[in-house]
Amino acid sequence: MQLAQNRYTIQGVDVLEIAEEFGLPLYVYDADKIIEKIGVLRSSFSGAPDRGVNLKIKYAAKALTNLSILKLMRMQGIDIEVVSVNEARLALLAGFEPAQIMFTPSGNAFAEIQEAIGMGLKLNVDSIPLLQQIGEVYGGSVAVGLRINPHITEGGNVKIQTGHVDSKFGISVLQRADIQDVVKQYGMTVIGLHVHTGSDFKNADAFLKGANVLFELASDFPDLQFLDFGSGFKVAYKEGDHFTDVADLGAKVSAAFQAFCAGYGRELELCFEPGKFLVSESGHLLVNVNVVKQNPNRTFVQVDSGLNHLIRPMMYDAWHDIVNVSNPAGDHQRYNVVGYICETDTFATDRDLPEVRPNDVLAFKNAGAYGFSMASNYNSRPRPAEVLVYDGKPYLIRQRETFDDILRGQVNLSVLNEAATVAGE
Repeated sequence: MQLAQNRYTIQGVDVLEIAEEFGLPLYVYDADKIIEKIGVLRSSFSGAPDRGVNLKIKYAAKALTNLSILKLMRMQGIDIEVVSVNEARLALLAGFEPAQIMFTPSGNAFAEIQEAIGMGLKLNVDSIPLLQQIGEVYGGSVAVGLRINPHITEGGNVKIQTGHVDSKFGISVLQRADIQDVVKQYGMTVIGLHVHTGSDFKNADAFLKGANVLFELASDFPDLQFLDFGSGFKVAYKEGDHFTDVADLGAKVSAAFQAFCAGYGRELELCFEPGKFLVSESGHLLVNVNVVKQNPNRTFVQVDSGLNHLIRPMMYDAWHDIVNVSNPAGDHQRYNVVGYICETDTFATDRDLPEVRPNDVLAFKNAGAYGFSMASNYNSRPRPAEVLVYDGKPYLIRQRETFDDILRGQVNLSVLNEAATVAGE
């Protein structure tokens, strides 16, 4: 989103015009920004140190699962990583082949694992009990990847650290002998090793620590096809924020990976699973200002959205830059920007903004990742519409929910209707 003559635009399209056409609240995504981020990641691994590695990018679908976004990813030639069979179904509808889909479950029911195997997905195994179940049912007929917990504490908010010793994710690196026992018992083929230690890494160090764990384990498995270092690239949420230097990451991880492949005896795929990195900056949540409420100590800006549409500020204390699209040149004041949900529902505290007036349109930036995908119908509120700006034109890619959508699936019990009638007599 760029400011041009006091007009905020996405690919030259005025944001206020998008709001007028599609209504509010509204998620808007910039396809060019997604394509740009894919290019940045690819170029960072294209020539280090003297030639590129065999890089495979797998989009972490959970960040944003709209079918049009998934199709855009496929058009850019990248694969996809999913954590549920329904995400896999969406990927198939978007045109991905089963072999392009990596399924990384975490405590999923075994029936879902079997369904994924039947669909032909690649499978990352997250626990010794699951590895044992697969061996008992399928023997050595199903090749697997292994998600390893490296016991590394890295990343931002503790809720997004996934590789420490107390994390539920992955097979502990200390269970190396147990892995070997199960694999040998059932004659299983391990084709990949995977590690994901969390999110918001500022430099290459966390990835190199995880990589060294996988390099050490790789000697146990002669049939490896890939090593997957997950993701966790930090994006800048406000001016001055630290962010992952992807070029430096590419150079250092590529050099380490090439040295490993030379020792292993052949070249493997180097995989990353970016989600937030690819879509966060593309997304904007547009909202309408319902009320500007002055209390003795605070001025509250109350908008037509809340944690039901963007939960990250309340769940992770996440910062999202806020733009007053309607009055960008107004005199600055301090506001608490809050939602309309019957909970403490704060987007921003003491935020410096151009004067905010009723019916102004505000834009929350960096809302592409884990915005709509974590949205809910809490307080019986409908979820917003979604729009993709592609090739300079906005397209509706998800209809706004209605009250009928909230009712869908509920069953009106006749026995309760009869009881209510008697009670009211």
